[in-house]
This record gives sequence, C-alpha cells and structure tokens, in this order.
Amino acid sequence: MMGVPYTHSGRLASAIAMDKPTSKRLFEKAGIPIAKSILANRDEVLAGDVMERPYVIKPGNEGSSVGVRIVTKDDDERPFEHEEWSYGDIVMVEKFIAGRELTVAVLDGEPLGVLEIKPNQGFYDYTAKYTEGKAEHVVPAEIPEKDYQEALRLAALAHKVLGCKGLTRADFRYDDTNPDKPAKLYILEINTQPGMTSLSLAPEIAANAGMSYNELVQKLIESASCEI
Repeated sequence: MMGVPYTHSGRLASAIAMDKPTSKRLFEKAGIPIAKSILANRDEVLAGDVMERPYVIKPGNEGSSVGVRIVTKDDDERPFEHEEWSYGDIVMVEKFIAGRELTVAVLDGEPLGVLEIKPNQGFYDYTAKYTEGKAEHVVPAEIPEKDYQEALRLAALAHKVLGCKGLTRADFRYDDTNPDKPAKLYILEINTQPGMTSLSLAPEIAANAGMSYNELVQKLIESASCEI
C-alpha cells in the first residue's frame, strides 16, 4: 500500500499458509498428500480421544511448533487436562505419521533441495528449532532418488498452489516404516517466511545447492515487490 517493495510471499499467500486447515484443503485439492485431520474444540479433546491414537494436536494458526502436542497410545494424561490453552477454542487434530521429518526449500518457484531433520529426542519442537545441538540436519536427505525428486516436486507445487514468491520451506513427513509398502510423503505445512539464522534450514539447503548466505539474501532483495 505504501509502495515499498518487500521480500517473500504476499499477505494473502502468507495468511493462507499460516492457517493450517485452509492450506491443507488447497493442498489436497491439488493432489498433494496430507494427513487425515479434523477440527475439534478443547472440550471435545478433554472428553476423550476424537481420533484413534497416535495423533497430533496443533493450533490452527501458529508457527514454530508452538502448542503442538503428540498423543501416543501410552499417554495417561489427556491434553489440556492440567494446563491453560491459549491458542483459540478450535484446534486441528491430525493423524500422526510415523517415519522421518523432511523439509524442502523453494526459491522463486524452483526447489533447492531436501533436508532431513533428526531431533536428538522427541520431535522437532520450538526448543529443538532454536537451540544449537538439539537436532541434526542431514542435507541432502538420504532417501531414494525417486522420493527425493517427488519431495522437490510437491514442494514446488505447494509453493505455486498458495501463490507464494521468494523463499519458502515446505515441511513433510516421510513414512518409510513399512518394508512391505512404498514410502510415502505427506505435506504438513509451508512456511512463507522461513528463518535466516545460523540454525535455520532454508539457508543450509541453499548452501548445499551452491548458494552462499549472501547470495541467497541478494536473490531475495532482487525479487522484492509490492505484490499483494
């Protein structure tokens, strides 16, 4: 509105990407595999399992894994039972996908590479994301070439479906746990404002693709626009 160019995706693409239920509907419509999910309120979750365990409870529109809960078959305590929930009345309950955590950086519509995240314990939560030594990053991800290429394709498609621009990072679960079935990718979400810190994933993927941090920043600056 002020005529000042800015980097990354516009406000509409970013708003849709931040709202997980909305972005998942668009991904599914485009043929990108998603995990089964439903919307539930706090009282429904407290009353009992709204989905067969294991499942994941997520705020509908938070980032950095804030508020995420994984409910396993061995959990005795119900989510929210002894805590205050401050992320809105409605949450997304999503089937837990076993396997590995992958992420793909996309720059101006072109995928740069696939990275695997290996948390030292638990899952890739807020602490693991922003504390050095809490997670190992393997880039390029050590998965079969056909699955690697499929992750690149799906990430680029997700970027296009939401109308993103500049740099994005798409997060996937990669279920290769059943030796009798082909491995499968499920998109979790797309980040339209990926981090640029020393622990961030997108710059690390870009570096593996031969692009230095300064070169990545230069690309972002050059692609800045006033696009809505």
